[in-house]
Amino acid sequence: MKPFLKWALLGLGMLTVMLLAAGMTLRFALHGHEVTIPDFAGMTVGEASQAALKTGVDLNIENKFYSTTVPVGRVLSQAPAAGSRVRHGWQVRVTESLGPQQVTIPDVVGDPVQEASMEIRKMQLDLGTLAHIGAPGDPDMTLAQTPPPNAGVDQPRVNLLLSSSVNASSAFVMPSFVGMSFGAANRAAIGLGLRVAAIGGVAAAPAAAPAPAPAPVVPGQPVAPVAPPAPAVPSGVVTEQSPESGFRASKGDVVRLTLGAGGAAAAPVVPGTAAVPAH
Repeated sequence: MKPFLKWALLGLGMLTVMLLAAGMTLRFALHGHEVTIPDFAGMTVGEASQAALKTGVDLNIENKFYSTTVPVGRVLSQAPAAGSRVRHGWQVRVTESLGPQQVTIPDVVGDPVQEASMEIRKMQLDLGTLAHIGAPGDPDMTLAQTPPPNAGVDQPRVNLLLSSSVNASSAFVMPSFVGMSFGAANRAAIGLGLRVAAIGGVAAAPAAAPAPAPAPVVPGQPVAPVAPPAPAVPSGVVTEQSPESGFRASKGDVVRLTLGAGGAAAAPVVPGTAAVPAH
């Protein structure tokens, strides 16, 4: 009886050792090659692919969605989340951003306001500001629109300028100054009776030449006045304007021109019609 018990205990011990070894092997196989998933959000697809390859996970672009916050071609979301521990070679699913959804603006110039409104809403766009200006012909006809027809925008809101039978000889349609040099835009705006406010693009005043030695004062002769330094003149190309082109304007209104770098230097502003300071 004793030899049998001895062999039974020996067999049980060997079985226990085998089970422990198998458990340790399985644990190493499951957890020995774990990696931490990086944060792919905001990366370009190329950058995310490089980061995934370096980490040891497989990147899979599962979906593509429009987004107003994440630029086109960048990772919008991922699963599993960043910081998760997974096995080497695990598949990480990501969603790529298509950027803001672009919509096409219909051409409603020349249409009555009712037809223009229906066309705008049919395209699932929002009807924005309705402004009126005195014009010959039928009232409430669309004279201009902003944004212009066939423009691709991510904020679908269309503003309309409509005709009115009320006489408004001092009113006119605001032209576009975008792309013009400040000198040309300033002269054109002044010719329409507008006041100009330049935003940015102010050139530094030229360096003053060394002042000549003062002439000796001769008793009985007047002292020649000293000319003041020339003021800095705005320069650059108009990149934005407010109000935008197509809106109603009147003489004396202020048009704010945002200036960017580039373009020819502006011509000096005609005395008495200089750009007013921006508020």
